[in-house]
Order: sequence, then structure tokens, then C-alpha cells
Amino acid sequence: MPYYMMLSKLTDHGRKTMIKNPGRLWEVNKEVEDMGAKIISQYALLGEWDFVNILEAPNNTVIARVASALGSRGTIEPLTLAAITVEDLIKEIQMAKALSD
Repeated sequence: MPYYMMLSKLTDHGRKTMIKNPGRLWEVNKEVEDMGAKIISQYALLGEWDFVNILEAPNNTVIARVASALGSRGTIEPLTLAAITVEDLIKEIQMAKALSD
């Protein structure tokens, strides 16, 4: 299944929500899974971004649904990136090399 990295920044509304109900984070994680994606790992960040999530989803359409649904709430600003494993990258580079030889 494809992997994705989602960086997110809390908006003012999102920060207020987190202060009022820190457990809301777990509720959102469940909603993400109900939309068809699986959270593999999740970290809070210090700096420009507030969270990073590594997710699995069947395809780009599902992850677009997740990002759009979460972003439309006005509590976060998501940035979603497709990711591949280093092993898959090496395989693809080796295939490209074989084609260019």
C-alpha cells in the first residue's frame, strides 16, 4: 500500500480545540482511519509544523479525501507528500540504470 507523509500546522481555531480537548487528536485519528487511511506513526513537532504523520492509503484519491476533509474544518493546514521506501527507490534507480546502459 502506498505511503504518505502529512505535515500539518494548527490554525488558531485548532490550537483552541487542542487546549479545550487534547483527546480530540485521537478522535481525528479514528476519523482518518474511517476515511480509508491508516496512521503508521505520528509525532508532534517543534518549529514551523506542529505534527507529522506517516500514513498508508490505497491510492492518491483516498489521501486527497483525508487531506481535504481535515483541511476543510479550519483547524489544520495540511501538506501531504507521497513517499516510497528507500528499498523501492534503490530498485527503481537500478531499473533506470539498466535501461540507460
